[in-house]
Amino acid sequence: MAVDKNSIHSITKRYENIPCETSIRHHLKKLNIKELIESNEKILMQRPLESLKTDKEYEFAIDYTNDPYYGKIDVSNEKYVIRGQSKKSTNSFYSYVSLYIINKKERFTISVLPVEKGKSKVEYLDYFIDLIKKLNFGIKILCLDREFYSIDVFELLRKHKIPHIVPVVKKGKKIKKILNGNKSRRETYTMKNSKKKILLDIVIDVKYMRGKRGKKGRENLGFVVFRVDDWSPQKVSSVYRKRFAIEASYRMRNLVKPRTSSKNATVRYFYALISFLLKNVWLCLQRMHFSIVKPGPMIIKDDLFRFDVFILLIEEWVRHKLKVKSLVRCIR
Repeated sequence: MAVDKNSIHSITKRYENIPCETSIRHHLKKLNIKELIESNEKILMQRPLESLKTDKEYEFAIDYTNDPYYGKIDVSNEKYVIRGQSKKSTNSFYSYVSLYIINKKERFTISVLPVEKGKSKVEYLDYFIDLIKKLNFGIKILCLDREFYSIDVFELLRKHKIPHIVPVVKKGKKIKKILNGNKSRRETYTMKNSKKKILLDIVIDVKYMRGKRGKKGRENLGFVVFRVDDWSPQKVSSVYRKRFAIEASYRMRNLVKPRTSSKNATVRYFYALISFLLKNVWLCLQRMHFSIVKPGPMIIKDDLFRFDVFILLIEEWVRHKLKVKSLVRCIR
């Protein structure tokens, strides 16, 4: 289903050696979302853990991805259907938040959780921080999106002493004034809400566009930083750009996302885990069989084993194993 991007109904019509549609759906209904959440990192990290080193400091990113939903919302799924900005002709989504390593050649998805209504970003962050500690990984830096720009998030990260980079949200006269300048620099800014305030360290990297992306003039890139005092504004900006690797991982998992119109949140979460798992397996195979053995940093020959080739090989194996139907029964 994942490599074909087909539904249960479609694959039962396509292959011979496969259980009937009713049987597959019966077994999918046995899945329990709480059990999947508890074991999601074991599913995703079974092989990657063999190639990652404990006690090593990694660069991490946390981000959200949305799967469009076009069906009805009722008591069975209202907890997991999130409303958002219209995309692909809908503003209803099943949303997932993921923890990802952004170090080059080690870009594994460690954990994926379904987003629930009423759960704050702080709760998901707390879960991921605890998971990193359980896996005995160090955090060199944690890169977060603008969605995490809040006092509660910054307080949690400081409490755990997590080095982090979060882009500044340009709201308010004071922050706009801070982000207006001609050279890279460091500033401080007091972020407030109705209940509390926090003093933030802001790093500003000034880029001169010179026609890039059709823009001219200069661009002030502001980031909230913590425990990276020896990093230059240019390094902060450069490291944060690695965060976009997580966006690339979402594009890859969309290539192997099983097709479904189900409103069952458990089944959809299971499909999401499969799509992220396939990407992790591909990266493991690259590291095991397509890396050059030599002193120094690992060099992987990406072009020898691309993700689309990996998917094609699985698809061919499935066709051979399950046998594509070559005869169709006529009704007259």
